[in-house]
Amino acid sequence: MNRVGHAATTLTVSRISVALLGLASLCGWASAAPSYTFLVDPLIGTAGSGHTFPGATVPFGMVAPSPDNADRSRSAENAFSNAFASGYRFNAPRIQGFSNTHISGGGIPELGDVLLQPAFGTRTGGRARRLEDWSSRYDKSSEWAKPGYYAVTLADLHAHVEVTATQRVALHRYTFPRPGVVQVLVDAQHGLSASTTPRVTASDVTVTGREVAGTVDSRNGVERRAAFVVRFDRAPFKAEKLPEREGDRAPRWVLSFYLQNSTQLQARVAMSTTDVEGARRNLAEADGRWFEVVMRDADRLWAQVLGRVRIEGTERTRRIFYTALYHALMHPSDIADVDGRYRSPSGEVAVARGGAYYSTLALWDTYRAVHPLITLVAPERVDGIVQTLIDHHRALGYLPLWTVWGREAYTLIGNPALPVIADALAKGFKGFDANEALAAMLTTSTTDRPNAPPWGALDLYGYFPFDIVAEGAVSKTLDAGIGDDAVARVAASLGRADLARAFAERAKSWRRLLDPQTGLMRGRDSKGAWREPFDPVAPHSALKDPGDTTESSAWQYSFTPALHDPQGLVDAMGGSRSFGAMLDRFFALRGRGADEDLGQEALIGSYAHSNEPSHHVAWLYAWTDTPWKGHDLLRRIAYDFYDIDPAGIPGNDDSGQMSAWYVFAVLGMYPVVPASGRFVLAAPQVPKADIHGPDGRVFRIRAPGSSPARPYAESAQLNGRSLPGFELSWADIRAGGELVFTMVPLPETSP
Repeated sequence: MNRVGHAATTLTVSRISVALLGLASLCGWASAAPSYTFLVDPLIGTAGSGHTFPGATVPFGMVAPSPDNADRSRSAENAFSNAFASGYRFNAPRIQGFSNTHISGGGIPELGDVLLQPAFGTRTGGRARRLEDWSSRYDKSSEWAKPGYYAVTLADLHAHVEVTATQRVALHRYTFPRPGVVQVLVDAQHGLSASTTPRVTASDVTVTGREVAGTVDSRNGVERRAAFVVRFDRAPFKAEKLPEREGDRAPRWVLSFYLQNSTQLQARVAMSTTDVEGARRNLAEADGRWFEVVMRDADRLWAQVLGRVRIEGTERTRRIFYTALYHALMHPSDIADVDGRYRSPSGEVAVARGGAYYSTLALWDTYRAVHPLITLVAPERVDGIVQTLIDHHRALGYLPLWTVWGREAYTLIGNPALPVIADALAKGFKGFDANEALAAMLTTSTTDRPNAPPWGALDLYGYFPFDIVAEGAVSKTLDAGIGDDAVARVAASLGRADLARAFAERAKSWRRLLDPQTGLMRGRDSKGAWREPFDPVAPHSALKDPGDTTESSAWQYSFTPALHDPQGLVDAMGGSRSFGAMLDRFFALRGRGADEDLGQEALIGSYAHSNEPSHHVAWLYAWTDTPWKGHDLLRRIAYDFYDIDPAGIPGNDDSGQMSAWYVFAVLGMYPVVPASGRFVLAAPQVPKADIHGPDGRVFRIRAPGSSPARPYAESAQLNGRSLPGFELSWADIRAGGELVFTMVPLPETSP
């Protein structure tokens, strides 16, 4: 449980409830296993460029009620800012209200459906500005956030707001200074947007009795429909529709209530991708359950999943670690209704095979570490996630890139769903049709789709020429290789040797872009000429200063082939000694400086930890004769760039990828080749860590003496046997056992 400031509050009832819940967690009230929810601080990442939100949700939850300080991130004067991508920033002075769907660490503002804002007294009928501006200053000392719960006092509106959540229902509880007339704004027009233009295109919203229900169609990152039911615990005595503003396509209702013998009003908000009846059925998920019971159950769900990894370490490390694990397990979100219905990417209502359907799939970011982490910590989710990918292919003819509310955003590059599928199959998951998965991988790798380069160009030239693929030609070539390698692995596992050979060969396309003069990946045109002029430290992005690389520089993207062929990249760069020298130069060579819009933050030389293309690079020292340099860098990145304050995530969390990296760094392992089912080892940053499988098996990690003075793991033994390759399989971990590292000081020759 976390709060800002230490001032007392008069709203002691809700505070006592939360305090008892925290005590219950510590005592194992909800579970025999120890609870680590008290170490989680949802406010971490809400300042700087982390773009997380502090509100309430459950693991992989559909709804997430949370405060919104602003609904627009960009303006004509600030075209690239995504400051309010999650709707909230720690230092913003006012709260517009509390919407019920959010993305943690989103690259662009999205969701933010159905905003509610309570007020004591009567605001309508007074000055006109009160009709427009329902925002309020808030008391920072009253702000509390913990897994599954958020609370704050609205200073101008004299209302204390608490929210919690089930999988599909957001619960709001408002406490006022005394009985009397209170009002609640229900704003269906509200939503988080990357544009100054209105996002809502159509709506159908009605007020009946104590319910506000309807559908809202919108266009932002995706075109989608949100259905909802808001049900209050009593009927209003008046419902007023506010005057429409320019561009409004959905109503804003003000409901007035008279609290005669109470100071509290409660509302429950159910969401659905399908229709109002779907939302109403979802609402029944919370029927008969008190606010405190739902809050306790949310804490219990988080305690169960967080307790699957138990570490010993400093208080600072544990707080960062469990907050990172919390952020990494918020998405992807299961958006299926209680009856399994969901609205598919094609817009049709379908029924999920297996009952779950996942969205907020930020795959270009999360295939690297989030999905491999889920296979370890929440393996029961993996089959449903892969089945979602396959069903997306059924609907559109290709696997997803980036989905929001079940709809395709066509964001970023490559075929990042492919290594997620290959990883699941490599680890033995069988809750989906492997042959159907392979067929989906094949069509995705060979059939043109929106916002993707023509695959025929790759087959014709062996790479994407920059005069044919104008933006990101180098990055798109290298990312295609990751997908092709995944196809080859799956084909081989299913006995399709011919197919495996063909895609393994195509996965080598990166070699045609390795410039022998610079030793880096460099763009080429359709005639084979190298890009001129060539500035290898200049970062590029499709939204700002487009070039041959995507959200990165040539230096940063040159290590991308290691995500599927690390030894091949080492050999191509001259062997382990020369490769180590390249890494040394990379971490020493000064880049162009910090730039959030280009993903250039948390810099070490030309390394930018704030964006995914750099995330695996320090781990590549495992393929050199100086592995301790990587161990030292990993400790430096984890200690210097992550913290326990609101700016404690060193870049956009990208639906948990930044956080998942930290979890793996602390454990001393990382899925450098995500599709392989294997982990590369480095020095753990805590002396003890246990990974508990759902089946009761425990994998123990021991690094006696792990400390800043002894940051290098000289050797490792698995169940008493040496691990000469410093590599571990997922099967080794799931089987249980013990991994023991020998920790020593850095060699004197280290930098």
